Amino acid sequence: MTNKKVIILGGGVAGMSAAHELSDRGYEVEVYERNPVYVGGKARSVDYFGDPSGPYKIPLPGEHGFRFFPGFYKHITDTMKRIPFTTAKGKRESVYDNLTPTSRIMIARYGLSPIVTIASFPKNAEDIRLIIKDLHGTDTGLSPESEKFFAERIWQLATSCTNRRNNDYERLSWWQYLEADKYGEPYISLLVEGLTRTLVAAQANTASTKTGGNVFLQLLFCMIDPSVNTDRVLDGPTNERWLYAWSDYLKSKGVKYFQGYEALEVKMNSEEIKLNPNASEKIISAKIKKPDGTIMDVTGDHYILAMPVERAAPLITKEIIAADETLQYIIDLAPKVNWMNGIQFYLNQDVVINKGHVIYSNSEWALTSISQVQFWDDYDITSKGNGDVKGLLSVDISDWQQAGKFTTTKCADDCTKEEVMLEVWAQLKNSLNVNDTVVLSDDMRVDWFLDRDIEISSTLTKENPIYLTNREPLLVNMVNTWDLRPDASNDIDNLFFAADYVRTFTDRATMEGANEAARRAVNCILDKDENEAPECQVWPLEEPAFFNPLKWYDEKRWDKGLPWTMHIPLWLKAFMMIWTVWCFITSIFQFVFNKIINLSTDENKRRTWFILGSMALAIGCLALAMLKFHGWQSGAWWGFGFTGLYILYAIIFKDALLGRFILFGLAAGITELLPDNWLVNHTHTLFYPPNEPMLYASPAYMPFSWTVVLLQVGYLGFLINKKYNVWIASLGVGILGCMIIPLYEYMAINAGWWYYESAPMWGMVPIYIFVAEGLLMISIPDLYDRCEKISLKWIPVLGIIQGLVMWLACIIAYYLVG
Repeated sequence: MTNKKVIILGGGVAGMSAAHELSDRGYEVEVYERNPVYVGGKARSVDYFGDPSGPYKIPLPGEHGFRFFPGFYKHITDTMKRIPFTTAKGKRESVYDNLTPTSRIMIARYGLSPIVTIASFPKNAEDIRLIIKDLHGTDTGLSPESEKFFAERIWQLATSCTNRRNNDYERLSWWQYLEADKYGEPYISLLVEGLTRTLVAAQANTASTKTGGNVFLQLLFCMIDPSVNTDRVLDGPTNERWLYAWSDYLKSKGVKYFQGYEALEVKMNSEEIKLNPNASEKIISAKIKKPDGTIMDVTGDHYILAMPVERAAPLITKEIIAADETLQYIIDLAPKVNWMNGIQFYLNQDVVINKGHVIYSNSEWALTSISQVQFWDDYDITSKGNGDVKGLLSVDISDWQQAGKFTTTKCADDCTKEEVMLEVWAQLKNSLNVNDTVVLSDDMRVDWFLDRDIEISSTLTKENPIYLTNREPLLVNMVNTWDLRPDASNDIDNLFFAADYVRTFTDRATMEGANEAARRAVNCILDKDENEAPECQVWPLEEPAFFNPLKWYDEKRWDKGLPWTMHIPLWLKAFMMIWTVWCFITSIFQFVFNKIINLSTDENKRRTWFILGSMALAIGCLALAMLKFHGWQSGAWWGFGFTGLYILYAIIFKDALLGRFILFGLAAGITELLPDNWLVNHTHTLFYPPNEPMLYASPAYMPFSWTVVLLQVGYLGFLINKKYNVWIASLGVGILGCMIIPLYEYMAINAGWWYYESAPMWGMVPIYIFVAEGLLMISIPDLYDRCEKISLKWIPVLGIIQGLVMWLACIIAYYLVG
């Protein structure tokens, strides 16, 4: 455990994520957050107490902007799984369990019926019917040429190599890449601009194709993956379902969280460097303004700036830039922000416009919305406010610099708050009330609330006539801004960055990007301290393996300076036919397996697919030995080789759990020499070839072969136990043992490793072996579960117990049917 202290400036998702990971690793953590009331930064929900002239006793829920959790998010959801949550019924869960999937996406249009499609892979007959309707019954206004061109551009994105995306597409706007000027208004509103509104305030003419394209592909891949819910939301207000539980959990772990404390400056050791130019450049304190207005200095071993870019930029002093000139880019990046803020309409009925998000494709102010109450489990909104509210339409406004159309021609940022409300309401009504259908009417509106960060400008002058200002704008991934973004570490020894503008795999200003940046900052601190605590896991964006050969081919072209091409050589087309079949089969197998066994972490997934792959390879090697390499030598290679492979994996990936299972297997395999001797010398049914190295009455490789078999079959039982219970797991691996291990036996006999005689047979394998192999596996799920939890020194004891169980299983099976 470490007693080093980390000062975190900023208590949003990034700051809380960093505090979470640091406290898990024994650091003393202090978080200083400017907001005096709420935690979570821009992710927060807020309380709306109504008009000051008649405030509500119990506030209505409002939001800075509604939260949505795409299916490709891994970092923030991994953290949520580690935040305890107690439901109203007292059931202990994690915050992650408060996520609920949406099922539909609607694109609303002025004067036209909306386009409604499924949000995820079809899960029922209604989803299939909707897809058919989308394909044949929806008038999109798109020309066949524009649809074909868009499809080709998406295919180009999917098959472009990483270098091309990071270099060529970073310099192209989404508008340029999709050649928006070629195909007219429906193409622009639906496919060019409409889609970028799902990418958080991104504007098509400035958004980087690298960032927007990668995220669009991730959403697309989620929609074609039956195991993923593309779009998820919380089942209640964000604070109540996530952030308060998180804050309480951090405080219970010793994190000191100061609210209403604003960071004004971070001070470097400039005086020390003047006296000793060879001294390391570092931060010595942070100047903080307390809620009462007084100033204090706080000190720690490390400092993390977990603030939005526009708040962090003023803290980057000349001294800091002198220590690392690249940090000047943070100041250059700070103006690259846009507005995306929420407005809530409280309705006297629960108007479920769509079972998910609605994109208002023609709206001047780039609106998106969601009818929230339908997703809020066990939340009684009628008990809030004045009691008349039954529905809540939450709307995000993403373009504040375009002229209105219905109630004003001013831009949104030049309106009063009420003018903003009236124009947003008009844009919603004109998008939804089409073909004589009234979805929204003025008499439904009980109240409304515009995010408090939208304020009347204090610098309103003739030269600066913009009426509104935004205290918390959002970073937008504009063209050519990747080079301006910092890494989590820099040349200053103890200063680190954790915010959504830091370079990450996520590459987008979101809570997912903020959480990943925090993990990177914590990893840098661990490295700096030479701390042996496990590093925080970070995940790259995953794409289907199907595209890998095509991306490899494009990589070769990119290396030669050649552009992307739709045309691929004949040999690659032939290979892609085989590769497509393989990917299809493996994806089905993976889907079925994941349905049976829940692989909750990427470490579990990687380990599981490695073990399954090694099992297939082991059977292949057995078949090869049976056909080509008879004799004990191939048996030795098999046992020693696969045991060595598992040990190598455990070392490379620092997989302590797999290491425990290997130790267990070796102890069990050595103990298995006893039942093996009993079969050879007592029952006289098992025989080994002469002239091979032996241990007791068994080949020298036998303990290692049993290590492999117990690990392969037993690990599946371990996973089944995790999802269901030990009884189901024991029954499952018992059945697997009856089927798989005799298959190994059959192939080993044909490879000349051993043989049986003087017992009732099924083929060349005694019937009692089938029974014994099933019985000996029944104990594995329980013992593996204990292996995970007990001290390392007791694992060999569990292995010895398993070896004795194997002996008992052989005795019972032999006397029953042998």
